[in-house]
Amino acid sequence: MSEHFVERPRFLCSLGGAAATVTALPGGVPILHSASGCAGNFAWTQNGGSGLQVGGYCGSLTVPSSNMQENEVVFGGEERLREQIKNTLEVIDGGLYVVLTGCVPEMIGDDIFAVVNDFRDEGAPIIGAITGGFRGNSYWGYDLVLQALVKDYLERGLPKVKGKVNLWGVVPYMDPFWRGNLEGARHLLELVGLEVNSFFTPVDSLESIRRAGEAELNIVVSDIYGQEAARQFEDRHSTPYLTLPLPIGPSASEEFLRSVGQALDLESDRVEAIIAREKRHYYQILEPLTDCWNDLDLQRYAVVVGDGNYAVALTRFLVDDLGWLPELTVCTDQLKDEEREALAGRVADFSSGYRTNLVFETDASEVLGHLNRHWPRAKGEKYYNAFGPAFVVGSSLERELAIQIGAPHLSVSFPVANRAVLDRGYTGFRGGLRLAEDLLSAVVVNR
Repeated sequence: MSEHFVERPRFLCSLGGAAATVTALPGGVPILHSASGCAGNFAWTQNGGSGLQVGGYCGSLTVPSSNMQENEVVFGGEERLREQIKNTLEVIDGGLYVVLTGCVPEMIGDDIFAVVNDFRDEGAPIIGAITGGFRGNSYWGYDLVLQALVKDYLERGLPKVKGKVNLWGVVPYMDPFWRGNLEGARHLLELVGLEVNSFFTPVDSLESIRRAGEAELNIVVSDIYGQEAARQFEDRHSTPYLTLPLPIGPSASEEFLRSVGQALDLESDRVEAIIAREKRHYYQILEPLTDCWNDLDLQRYAVVVGDGNYAVALTRFLVDDLGWLPELTVCTDQLKDEEREALAGRVADFSSGYRTNLVFETDASEVLGHLNRHWPRAKGEKYYNAFGPAFVVGSSLERELAIQIGAPHLSVSFPVANRAVLDRGYTGFRGGLRLAEDLLSAVVVNR
């Protein structure tokens, strides 16, 4: 494992992501079948990266765990897991219990489903997922939990309900603004009359999740996260899925609504009327800023550093909506070739025609090197086109980069350790206003 994964992590292991995802489900209770210490490590990494969001009902340090020791490694841990499930069902009131595996039980071959199925046969609302940390990062853990829900929790054979959709692709806690972003995307869909099942918001329920097979379309607001679960959902429940980028700001939201409208054959005149109304509101709110924008010269060059969702979505907002000039966009995820191609295609399709320099880099310390190669520093020239005034949009790890280039900085992508986040989000037309407000506040804070 590379050094920067340990010292400057932008994610947890797949077990950590799975545990956070289950915690975010309404009434969800994760039961870890793992070595002792896993839950504590997840809790403090999440606390340091999710805008102080740690805990929750049966989250953080209250997560039930089998806490496997040497005895279970030698003789197997299935009986210890059985004991832990029994105790959890007696002590913790939950709507859905999800057993998640760590590295150790997978390496010794524990069969968690044999144990889980015994409790299911007795009527317990429990499922299992194979989520050993070595399988991938926390974003993959999110996908694995969705796959387990699709396979073992969702009711099969339900008739499709016109106008009902599922919303995926925003990863709880790994997107520090996950609550607000889900609610913003949900609001967009409800504007055009759709019934939305978003799994993780306060208005969702386990019953609505169980009946998710009624949806006529799955909408995945990510080219990366939730894709495999959406494919399995289509196989099992005959529900097609539509992949769209995270809709931040008016340009992306407008495209989002049109794409969904076309996929569901919604009345185009109604969709266009809603888009016009929301854009009118957006620009009416933004209009009083124009004098200050021009007089204070608030346009900025920018460096954007983020995960597979944010890298493209933030860059597009800066280019197409705010009029900034993001010269460098860094995607920090470990991606397959086809995933890189998908993101590169998004970056090449901005309506303004502006082209950023997109690179894929997991090491935060290398971002400055990429910037220097793209925009070389002055070498004693009398006249030099400096990279400024500049701005850095990324995670808390980019604070050092911002200091080095003398630029303001806003943390949006995980880890966010210098902001408290409750239900703030940046999706939709109104989310774009909040993002513009946060960015410009960071610019003028020292004036």
